[in-house]
Amino acid sequence: MKAVVFHDVGDIRLEDVPKPNIQDPTDAIIRITASAICGTDLHFVRGTVEGVNKGTILGHEAVGVVEQLGDDVRNLQIGDRVVVCSTIACGSCSYCRAGYYSQCDNANPNGKRGGTAFFGGPQGNGGYDGLQAEFARIPFAHIGLVKLPDTVTDDQAILISDIFPTGYFGADAAEISDGDTVAVFGCGPVGLFAIASAKLMGASRVFAVDCLPDRLDMARRQGAETVNFDQEDPVETLVRLTGGIGVDRVIDAVGVDAEHSHSELRGRPSRSRDEQWQPGNAPAQALEWAVQALAKAGTLSIIGVYPPNAETFPIGNAMNKNLTINMGNCPHRRYVPHLIDLVVNGMIEPTKILSQVEPLSDVISAFEAFDRRDAGWVKVELEPQA
Repeated sequence: MKAVVFHDVGDIRLEDVPKPNIQDPTDAIIRITASAICGTDLHFVRGTVEGVNKGTILGHEAVGVVEQLGDDVRNLQIGDRVVVCSTIACGSCSYCRAGYYSQCDNANPNGKRGGTAFFGGPQGNGGYDGLQAEFARIPFAHIGLVKLPDTVTDDQAILISDIFPTGYFGADAAEISDGDTVAVFGCGPVGLFAIASAKLMGASRVFAVDCLPDRLDMARRQGAETVNFDQEDPVETLVRLTGGIGVDRVIDAVGVDAEHSHSELRGRPSRSRDEQWQPGNAPAQALEWAVQALAKAGTLSIIGVYPPNAETFPIGNAMNKNLTINMGNCPHRRYVPHLIDLVVNGMIEPTKILSQVEPLSDVISAFEAFDRRDAGWVKVELEPQA
């Protein structure tokens, strides 16, 4: 089968690899009908998040059709259309039972303190092969696969695999209530869904902070008030627009290297290791802005991806303002069924965020355009099969 394979920083390839097989009784094999490129994939390609083994298939978003089932998968049938939850969870441990699926005790082979396991990521996160492929093995399929109604299209469902739940989780963690003012830092796909989710939860005003005109335009079309940090001081603007108070909630949807990219994915990285992100650079700036822009007793929700070597945070300012800080990896299985219902009932149309649909055969050029942040490249769906 064809799959996108990681070889080194700046080096990914579309290659022929063996089709996966059932390994455990809770496994399923799916034929993938839609996958996607995520900003998290770029962290690995750029080298700002390390530890991805050579030969790992990338990708953590997929929609597909069940082809094989292990004996202990009792809630699915061959031929079911399903969406894949990006983080992997067993459904049985105390964390899963409490809804913290992204902190499952059993999904990460590195042990109970290994942290979040997900598809197509570093060895420390399980080293599982990902979903930018024609077929995939899904561990704990009884939890990780959610059956789709016929009325939900692949284009809608691929956005429910990761970015919609993550944006919704960010809004949930921000503790938004009716009438709140909310600022979302970073208007990539997750940030755009965080804006939509904040509105669903009753926010009266949502401010979208970014510097890319196409993303700010998409945020404005959702009803957000936009702030371009290349043209004005975002903290001063947010404080002024809220009558000198600041915003009640902030969602950091920026991530580790939002302002970095490689000029060429097929060759060497466009910068040396010493030139790559270090704590205190652009992402830390977003956290500084977030803390400064919050009103006293406000809430900061952090869903942007930061690596273990990110060790700086404006703790003094946050403490003295009595801020509440919630953060973490999205427990996808907690939200996916609810988000499917929202789509079925017409409460939200997720495909407004989808900007490109490309064949898997063109994946390298699609990665390059997405990495360069070409105008209009906001969210890219991949079609592995005709």
